Amino acid sequence: MKSNALRAALALPLLAALAGCSAVLPLGATVQAHEMRSVWVVFFWTAVFVAAVVWGLIAICLILWRQKRDGDDLPPQFDHNNALEITWTLIPLVMVLGLFAYTYVAERHVEALSPNPGLRVDVTAFRWGWHFRYPDLGIDVPERANHPPQLMLPLGETVAFDVHSADVAHSFSVPAFLFKRDAIPGIDNRFDWTPTTAGTFLGECGEFCGLNHALMTFTVAVVPRAQFTAWVARRRALATAARPGSVAGPS
Repeated sequence: MKSNALRAALALPLLAALAGCSAVLPLGATVQAHEMRSVWVVFFWTAVFVAAVVWGLIAICLILWRQKRDGDDLPPQFDHNNALEITWTLIPLVMVLGLFAYTYVAERHVEALSPNPGLRVDVTAFRWGWHFRYPDLGIDVPERANHPPQLMLPLGETVAFDVHSADVAHSFSVPAFLFKRDAIPGIDNRFDWTPTTAGTFLGECGEFCGLNHALMTFTVAVVPRAQFTAWVARRRALATAARPGSVAGPS
């Protein structure tokens, strides 16, 4: 009976750890996301450690001092253990301060802005879509009916973003990048991304903004520099062809 109770008590934090590693642990697809993932990992394993200690102490109490069938005697009683009280106060305090310091350092790296980013993107949120603009390249990627816009980014290069809203509060969110930044009317929110993984990732509005909130989606395509340069050339050619008075070349 004792061994079964102990195994049951210790199995819960172990199952939580395995579930977290296999199904919850995000990987991230930018340099900044890796920093945030490291914070998540530290907090997760700290929580597992605390849970294991708490469940272990509960198991010890259940096994060593459970009530006997043929007796009503209480286990040994004591109070006012100053050394023990100081210990269990200082340990959580040190853990909280350590987690705070680790988070502070990581978030400073995530929030740092490069003085010379390789690319700049302006993001405008509106009901119910997104407008991306590359001011240094003269390229616009507007929302089209039933066609969410695609944000094209070069792999391994730092991109500076300027996010704002044209109407109500929205939130620029890319779950694969472990990132969400509010778009608030009258406020420009700035941040940097340095993509580390090629591919196409889903983006969305991460804050309820009204009736068609669920339709505010977009995609982020991270591609090698050569492919990005070719995309820029195609967008510029399309923009030139669409200008009034321009002469279209052979198809």
